[in-house]
Amino acid sequence: MLSTRRHTAHLIAALACSFPLVGCQPDRIAQLHSRIEARIEESGAATVGFYFRHLQTGDSVLIDADTRVHAASMMKVPVMIQLFRDAEAGLLSLDDGMTITRTFTSIVDGSSYQLSAPDDSDSTLYARAGDRETIRQLTELMITVSSNLATNMLIEKVSAERVQQTMRELGADSIEVLRGVEDIKAYRSGLNNTTTARDLGVIFGAIAERAAATPTSCDTMISILARQEFNEGIPAGLPASTRVAHKTGSITEIRHDGGVVYLDDGTSYVLVVLARGIQDHDVADQLIADLSSIVYRYVTGSSR
Repeated sequence: MLSTRRHTAHLIAALACSFPLVGCQPDRIAQLHSRIEARIEESGAATVGFYFRHLQTGDSVLIDADTRVHAASMMKVPVMIQLFRDAEAGLLSLDDGMTITRTFTSIVDGSSYQLSAPDDSDSTLYARAGDRETIRQLTELMITVSSNLATNMLIEKVSAERVQQTMRELGADSIEVLRGVEDIKAYRSGLNNTTTARDLGVIFGAIAERAAATPTSCDTMISILARQEFNEGIPAGLPASTRVAHKTGSITEIRHDGGVVYLDDGTSYVLVVLARGIQDHDVADQLIADLSSIVYRYVTGSSR
């Protein structure tokens, strides 16, 4: 596996440098790959899907980027994209109100199940069951504080099937968006949302390059992602002033972070790290932060 990974990295570097890209240096790409791989191997993770792409030069490193893992809350980003596309198409308004509910339908047999506040990263909506909230605010909560309740309401609004189809159109050809969260019957039946680092790299890249929806909608989505409140991963490996538009995901032995990093000089890049098999979330967060720091040093040529 190790030799295959290294062969892939050198191939990516060679392909990238066959085009007139600014600052493309195969030796530096190979060094970046080696440093990333070494940090992953010492982490003890079962798998780490890694995707990096410099949005100006095209420099990239992919390691186990096609390994499929549970998507956790990363599936919330495709839902956001669908909401904005539907708003553009006139199928809904982001200022439409929705009745807050805790009850949802299992995709297995149509039976009902409920979400509970202790299992959610955000509890603010639960006390407001029966009230109404705008799609815009629910989207904000879904991304910035990873509200499961908001997510389930919104995915029922746009349908998981349509979300997945849109991701296919954007080039994320293997991501599976099947359902909302906490559908235990579906989980036990193996009907889970799954993704790869490559899929998410394509998705975040489409937003950053203003191709996921209209430029205005993409800019708004970047602003929402930049308000992310869980910043122990990618942002922790960067200078404090760095703007990071990203989304995290976490369940048992799963810790993900991915998004777009914007440096002060106008440089930007997509970074996705999907870690599986590390029990301690603090250890997994440190791995993601360290990988983020390694990439930052490569991009800036710094010794930070």
